[in-house]
Amino acid sequence: QVQLKESGPGLDYTSQTLDLTCSISGASITSSKYYWTWIRQAPGKGLEWIAYIAWSGGIFYSPFFGSRTTVSRESSKNQFTLQMRSMTPEDTAVYYCAAGSKQAMSVNKDDYGWWGQGTQVTVSS
Repeated sequence: QVQLKESGPGLDYTSQTLDLTCSISGASITSSKYYWTWIRQAPGKGLEWIAYIAWSGGIFYSPFFGSRTTVSRESSKNQFTLQMRSMTPEDTAVYYCAAGSKQAMSVNKDDYGWWGQGTQVTVSS
């Protein structure tokens, strides 16, 4: 019933800043009690948890990415966003939005009931 869809603008090659939006249908970003999450998977690596914004508005960042990452929500549009700055080739990955019920930095795919389609982000030198 809940569906998530990722959209651009994606990577700005001049500023090396990634901007992604996740659009929610079948749920409310403010009243459906989920943690709206960004996760990525680089080639040959496992899932990496980036951040979540809870339905209440609370935000938690991975210590690894937190200094260059911002998540926010556009409640009127039922959307949440990811901005990651200072992107390098090591940030090349498929980026996913996801939703789950656990307040945790989980990389267990079973902890998320819904996933976006995934967005390939390739960062060149």
